[in-house]
Amino acid sequence: METLEEKIQRVTKEKVAIKPYNSMWPLMFKEEKGHLLSNLPNGLINRIKHFGSTAVPGLSAKPIIDMLVEVASLEKTRNKVAPILESQGYDYFWRPTWGDDTPPFYAWFIKRDVHGVRTHHIHMIENGASFVEHWDRLLFKDYLIEHPETAKEYKDIKLSLSNRFQNDRIAYTKSKTEFIQRVTQIAKEYYGKA
Repeated sequence: METLEEKIQRVTKEKVAIKPYNSMWPLMFKEEKGHLLSNLPNGLINRIKHFGSTAVPGLSAKPIIDMLVEVASLEKTRNKVAPILESQGYDYFWRPTWGDDTPPFYAWFIKRDVHGVRTHHIHMIENGASFVEHWDRLLFKDYLIEHPETAKEYKDIKLSLSNRFQNDRIAYTKSKTEFIQRVTQIAKEYYGKA
């Protein structure tokens, strides 16, 4: 049986590959949303949103659908949802929002296709101030949609980083952080959420 450390090593060393925009990505989101709503306990899920680069028409991205799922209870998510999705082959992590073991924690799932390739990242969080950074990702996405020049800048950064950190997902993600934080702050001001 795989230990948590082995599982983390396995998923963080998977290749980072940026692909041109695929018009099937919104459909993949919609299908997975339907799957989650039909398979998970009633009353637990409040809303499901598509975010990240695959949610921005025309933007190149890792071909992985990022989903933000608001749950009524993270405790119920850990006890009821995690076993259901793990039994269907999803990887599950109880993940810190702020780096190494710093709360708040949330439930994170990786869904794969029949070949073991990642297709979805599912972030399950509660609503509220503790998780505002997660909800701000929707503002970042909306801003990229409305500002194609910023989306192009982001694409160029991602392509460069994916070449530098092909087998280091952690370094790839950390290297994008400054740009994402800067644009998110601009988006919050732009949308009157600052």
